[in-house]
Amino acid sequence: MAAYLSMGEAHRRIADYLSRLDDAISQSDGADLASLLAISSAPASTPLSDALAAFPDFPHLASDRYPHLSDFLPPLLRAIHSHSLRRFGDAYSSFEKAASAFLQEFRNWETPWAMEAMHTVALEIRLLAEKADRELAMSGKNPDKLQAAGSFLMKVFGALAVKGPKRVGALYVTCQLFKIYFRLGTVNLCRSVIRSIETARNFDFEDFPVKDKVTYMYYTGRLEVFNENFLVADQKLTYALMYCNPQSELNMRKILKFLIPVKLSIGVLPRRTLLEKYNLLEYADIVTSLRRGDLRLLKQALDKHEDQLLKCGVYLVLEKLELQVYRRLVKKIHIIQRQKEPAKAHQIKLEVLVKTLKWLGITMDVDEVECIMACLIYKNLIKGYFAHKSKVLVLSKQDPFPKLNGKPV
Repeated sequence: MAAYLSMGEAHRRIADYLSRLDDAISQSDGADLASLLAISSAPASTPLSDALAAFPDFPHLASDRYPHLSDFLPPLLRAIHSHSLRRFGDAYSSFEKAASAFLQEFRNWETPWAMEAMHTVALEIRLLAEKADRELAMSGKNPDKLQAAGSFLMKVFGALAVKGPKRVGALYVTCQLFKIYFRLGTVNLCRSVIRSIETARNFDFEDFPVKDKVTYMYYTGRLEVFNENFLVADQKLTYALMYCNPQSELNMRKILKFLIPVKLSIGVLPRRTLLEKYNLLEYADIVTSLRRGDLRLLKQALDKHEDQLLKCGVYLVLEKLELQVYRRLVKKIHIIQRQKEPAKAHQIKLEVLVKTLKWLGITMDVDEVECIMACLIYKNLIKGYFAHKSKVLVLSKQDPFPKLNGKPV
């Protein structure tokens, strides 16, 4: 519990905060203004929040002293006060009003001096919306604040997506929108923002800050994974990994969580040391199954980590690795036969495949195996043809197992 605070001391603290805000704006001090607008990470009790609790008439104090900021300061103080009381729904609503007033002022400023503060507003409105939605859901109400935050951030994006120096801040807001859309499961809404960034003449991607480009490539790479555009996903996620701060292992891990399934789908297997370094051992047995051609191990690994992989959104990508495992199995049988009977190394009886799969605990008949081998031939994972009468897979004597060369299976 906060110690007793006199009205005079509370008045002084609030007046000091308001004075710092006004000074930051009048002196175009974006960094100080940004720090004064960050409220979601503040503890429940701060000198300012204690003062607001002790001085209920703070909205009038703000509007009387700074009438030119009367649309901005009172709701900002209400947001700080509500957040300290853990009334997150009220905090969001008040902050959105303050943010709208700030956005209007931001539009009128010719230079981008307040960009850091605008980014803080964009971040805060998302974080406050998340807290408010959790509060609403717990009370049985409709959690609609994050959706409202997305609508507000589209207005911010519109203010930045113009010719001039402010456009460099648009990618940060885009990434905040991505985080909202991914959380809400409305990733289809990302497309319109992506089109604006990638096709508008106002933007040159290389002009954006590196950290924003990394975040952008991470989210757009994830979108390409969901759409099974693995080559594009590989390019985007690889870019994110290359330019991510190597000291940020958490972010590196987030990127690799999606990049590894993409690499596996195009035939690139990571080393175990990488999986161990970033604690991604859920992929270890999957990688081993691809190396060995062990279909049973692949199925066991997918079953074991099913919930985790489904939540991440890569389960279906990994499930399709079955064809690569079959390819590896055929290749191992081919190698063994080449050692025993070099003259017939390229002829593999389907019955041999049936028995091998049975040894791995997988029951299939000859027709089912033939169907899978036909699929491998069709996708150019192996080169060959069937001798249907003798039920033999005849492999090409030249390059029977073409390299994937980064092509998705």
